[in-house]
Amino acid sequence: MNMPLKKKPVSGMKDILPIEMQIREYVLEVIRSTYRSFGYTAIDTPAVEHIENLSSKQGGDNEQLIFKILKRGEKLSLQNAESENDLCDSGLRYDLTVPLVRYFAAHENELPTPFKALQIGNVWRADRPQRGRFRQFTQCDIDIIGDASSAAEVELILATAQALTKIGFKGFQIRVNDRRILSFMASYCGFGEEEQTEVFASLDKMEKIGNDGVLAELEEKGFDSVKIKKVLDIIAVLQKLGRESDASSLMKQLALLLKGYLNPHVAADLGTVINNILALKTSEWEIVFDPTLVRGMGYYTGTVFEVNVPELGGSLGGGGRYDKMIGAFTGKNVPAVGFSLGFERIILLLMERGFVVPEQSERRAYLIEKGVENSKVIEIMQKAQLEREQGEIVLVIWMNKNKKFQIEQLQKEGYTQIVDVYLEDSKPT
Repeated sequence: MNMPLKKKPVSGMKDILPIEMQIREYVLEVIRSTYRSFGYTAIDTPAVEHIENLSSKQGGDNEQLIFKILKRGEKLSLQNAESENDLCDSGLRYDLTVPLVRYFAAHENELPTPFKALQIGNVWRADRPQRGRFRQFTQCDIDIIGDASSAAEVELILATAQALTKIGFKGFQIRVNDRRILSFMASYCGFGEEEQTEVFASLDKMEKIGNDGVLAELEEKGFDSVKIKKVLDIIAVLQKLGRESDASSLMKQLALLLKGYLNPHVAADLGTVINNILALKTSEWEIVFDPTLVRGMGYYTGTVFEVNVPELGGSLGGGGRYDKMIGAFTGKNVPAVGFSLGFERIILLLMERGFVVPEQSERRAYLIEKGVENSKVIEIMQKAQLEREQGEIVLVIWMNKNKKFQIEQLQKEGYTQIVDVYLEDSKPT
């Protein structure tokens, strides 16, 4: 006897029920309309990318999580393969930035400058599934390519904050830092350039594992404890100053603290970003400097940022500047910066809150009892068609034996008017 086929989706991927789908579609439209109002242009790229692009040592830990795709036909030679790379020539994209950069490099002459891109799509990572983390998930990205000024960062952060506010989030925090400041700090404390990636990776965990955890992790990796403590002391000073100073004063203090190592223009630019956002933001959220913020992608070259909400205990999105990434495709560096929203985590929080989509159209359902004459069915369908033309959402379905359960399900889906159509007559319930 054959084993039955599997009903559950593959681990880390999920089926989406109608109630969640309504919320997803609503949130996507809010995000799209907000980003369009800032002048971003929608694009799309293939789900499958060249394996060389995905494994170019720019994607950080995500390069270890690629879903690789086997070569096809004669190109697939199991006998002659010496490594996994000999079997694969492509993979599922792990983010939307790598495909965007390839897209821009291929179509640069056809695109405006600066190019403001909006891209929403699924990405895949062979990660360990957990709350808010899936192997297939949707990202919502906006990017500005061709603008080296800090105005690009300011706009990205404001647009993202406005989208979150419209969805219903309040009191969230957008943390900002600059990878160059981290590098100057590490150099000041005696860490060589080749050591800094590992140091940053541990610093990025500070919120979860604390100072002692960072110290222990780096000591275990063989780093000098004196240098580590020097970094941690500087971070503690900066965090204290960040609570007590405005952005301009903070950056001046930072320049003094790392005198001889920190480029004062880098600190000044970050201070300008923070101050401009404070002057422009109109809703309830915070912008703060966080000297421990790293972001894991290897392609970041300057400003980095991340959204945090208290109830998630993690990031709701993030991004940064990646000015050298396009040069890997074209040989010519082009300034670029982007912000990605973690769509699945937004939906998770809304579902946990019991979020209900605000309906602007009437939702009506006609339940037709089985056995009603055809002429009556046609009459109801004609009526429903007229109501749809007037902008209402109208469902016409047969009445189930368990009518009570059927009505409960319809109400969960947002149907506010349910009309029974019986053999002899019709009446509202």
